[in-house]
Amino acid sequence: MTRDFVITLCDGPSCMQKKSKELKEAVEKELEKHNLANRVRINISGCLGMCKNGPVVVINPLYTLYGQVTPADIPEIIQSHILKNKPLKRLAIEEDHLYNRFFRVFGDVNFFGKQMRITLRNCGIIDPESLDDYLSVRGYEALAKVLSGMAPQEVVSEVKKSGLRGRGGAGFPTGIKWELTAQQNSDEKFVICNADEGDPGAFMDRSTIEGDPHTVIEGMIIGGYAVGAKKGIIYIRAEYPLAVKRLQKGIAAAKAQGFLGENILGSGFSFDIEIRLGAGAFVCGEETALIHSIEGHRGMPRPRPPFPSVQGLFDKPTLINNVETWANIPVIIIDGAEWFSSIGTQKSKGTKVFALAGKINNTGLVEVPMGTTLKEIIYDIGGGIPNNKKFKAIQTGGPSGGCLSEEYLDTPIDYDSLAKAGSIMGSGGMIVIDEDSCMVNIAKFFLEFTQNESCGKCTPCREGTKRMLEILTRLTEGKGQEGDIEKLERLGNMIKKSSLCGLGQSAPNPVLSTIKNFRVEYEEHIRDKKCRAGACSAMAVYEVTDKCVGCGVCKRACPVKAISGAPKAMHEINQDKCVKCGLCFRNCKFDAIIKKG
Repeated sequence: MTRDFVITLCDGPSCMQKKSKELKEAVEKELEKHNLANRVRINISGCLGMCKNGPVVVINPLYTLYGQVTPADIPEIIQSHILKNKPLKRLAIEEDHLYNRFFRVFGDVNFFGKQMRITLRNCGIIDPESLDDYLSVRGYEALAKVLSGMAPQEVVSEVKKSGLRGRGGAGFPTGIKWELTAQQNSDEKFVICNADEGDPGAFMDRSTIEGDPHTVIEGMIIGGYAVGAKKGIIYIRAEYPLAVKRLQKGIAAAKAQGFLGENILGSGFSFDIEIRLGAGAFVCGEETALIHSIEGHRGMPRPRPPFPSVQGLFDKPTLINNVETWANIPVIIIDGAEWFSSIGTQKSKGTKVFALAGKINNTGLVEVPMGTTLKEIIYDIGGGIPNNKKFKAIQTGGPSGGCLSEEYLDTPIDYDSLAKAGSIMGSGGMIVIDEDSCMVNIAKFFLEFTQNESCGKCTPCREGTKRMLEILTRLTEGKGQEGDIEKLERLGNMIKKSSLCGLGQSAPNPVLSTIKNFRVEYEEHIRDKKCRAGACSAMAVYEVTDKCVGCGVCKRACPVKAISGAPKAMHEINQDKCVKCGLCFRNCKFDAIIKKG
């Protein structure tokens, strides 16, 4: 049945947390009230990327995006947009309409203006649990094209010509990995989707699966055909129940319609996919550790070569790509390698998805052509820094990435430019840091994560990161010593050169990059026992000023009785007893206590 209107409700993680389910109930109730059920279709979609504005509602036609919608707003939206055919300006986000090309890019909105959605082309557009919706946007067309008229080597060649590089972080040419796997003579081969996304603040792969699971499934089937594999495995964190659920539904629907299983589309090619749940170990994002985990062993990396393409899962040739890489495959097959390679830079083709987080106005998912500058992402798409604060740094590449200062804002986003600047592309985490943050403390935060996630197999990573963390802890406690900076540099470079896997090889990046770009802050922590951002609480000094009226609130709040003073007389803090908890500072109603350092 053709409907006059389509209401799409974002069901991404952020919108779900903000009670998007209640919105659906409110919409259904209001439609029933006005007898509109036959005129309006309700769609549930994956993440639109506009996490700050969630819950997001899109109504078509008039292609209007509404942000921060509550159930109480629904009657007004239905009354204005559906009954009067007039968008409700009060909740509309900018001058919103959708521009329909193959990728259905949102246009004329600041957030979407410089984006190009390839991986996320269907996220926020289709119902991720509807195979019919996926088919309506050329779903499984690439698979049909491959099985009906392309030899396996032609598929590999097309991926090679596209210039696609692995989006999991290392940036290895995807076509070369496919070619190497295809060349192996073996009675059995495997295809694996690495969905073990564990970077703090990163949710690119998770949102791609939750918003468009079939594109990953289709990409894997094409990969299996190209390299001669009949079995695919999606390794995904058990912490992502919605993504797992949608993959399960997608696999079942694909099997029911003959896109997966025996004799796919009557071609004689058979391929099946199963899901394996990971327990959340960060190191299992490394492909050899992931393989060990699937085999039932502890997730620990092994030396390479041999590479998984030669000897992988159960010692068989194995093709491993991450979610975003697989999602690009159907597009390359449909639109061609030449078109795909026209996007991006000379050595980094296509687009890249980033999870914008931290001190930035427009948090959420963005997808931009390779070569887009950091400044464009932060200010044009991200909307700049909240509360008119000054930009200080941006950390790219997850916990193993580097922190780049203001002088690098014109750096184009591609594998080689970021590496030259002292950071990495990584899987796509991007955390913005403002002037209120201490770069020594930031480095300590990320090193704590990687040190905790180290599998412990190799000494440089296991012991080296621990020694680095000990030094950083001393610095943030005001106990730094001359020579600590040089020790951190020596340790960091040694760990990078001698660690077994990518976790250890990149773990020192946050420390080394902050020393390079913010060395003065390290020196202040050591020589002046000062944290200019006031973020290192152990170095703070609280003092009572002459604004004190002697009310006694601070004295009663102090847990260690470090404050003395008579009623209605100026109080005093005993610095030897003070434990720097800050309760006096937070409880004073007269701004009579100041915080230094």
